[in-house]
Amino acid sequence: MADAPPKLSWLRHAVDGAPAIVFLIVLLVTRNFPLATWFVVGGSAVALAVGLIVERRLAPLPAFSGVLALVFGGASLLLHRADILQMKMTIVDGILGAVLFGGLAMRKNPLKALLGGAFDLPDRAWKILAIRYGVFWWGCAVANEVVRRTQSAESWAIFRVVVLVGAVVFALAQTPFLMKHNRIVGASDLPEPPESGL
Repeated sequence: MADAPPKLSWLRHAVDGAPAIVFLIVLLVTRNFPLATWFVVGGSAVALAVGLIVERRLAPLPAFSGVLALVFGGASLLLHRADILQMKMTIVDGILGAVLFGGLAMRKNPLKALLGGAFDLPDRAWKILAIRYGVFWWGCAVANEVVRRTQSAESWAIFRVVVLVGAVVFALAQTPFLMKHNRIVGASDLPEPPESGL
C-alpha cells in the first residue's frame, strides 16, 4: 500500500469495489440472492488475483476483506443463508475498529504500522487518524446491522455500494490532515478506504 503508484492504487480500489457493484446489478435484475452471491465469490477471487498480478503483492486491507468475502460468500451459498454474507461487513469493520482501538489502548498504532512507509506523521497525528478510522469502521458496522435487519436484500445491496463510495470520500477527506502533518515531501498515496469490496 505504501509504495503503490497512484494509478495502481485507483485501479486496485476499482477492482476491489467491483464485486459489490456487480452483486447489486445481478440482484436487482434477477432478484436471486444466491446467484448474486456467486458473483461476489467469483469477483472477490478475481480482485485478489488482479491485485497480486498488478502489484505483485496483496495489500493487507483488500486481502483481508477479499478473503473474508470468499469465506462468507461461500458459507452463505453452502448453508443457503443470505444473512451470513450480509454479516460480513459488520464483522470485518468491527474487527478493524477493534484492532485500532485495542492497539491505541496498548500504546501501539496498527494504522501507523500499515501506512508508516507512506507518511511521516507525529505520533499525535497518527493517533487522531487511527481514532477517525476506528470510529468510521464501527459506524459502518453498526449501520450495516441496522440496514440488514430492517431492509430488503435489494436495499442492503444499494447500501453496500453507498458505503463503498462513502469510504472513498472519507479517505479523500483525510487529505488536508495528512498534507498538514506529513513530513515526507512528495508523498501522494492515500490511506485505503476503510472497506473495499463486499
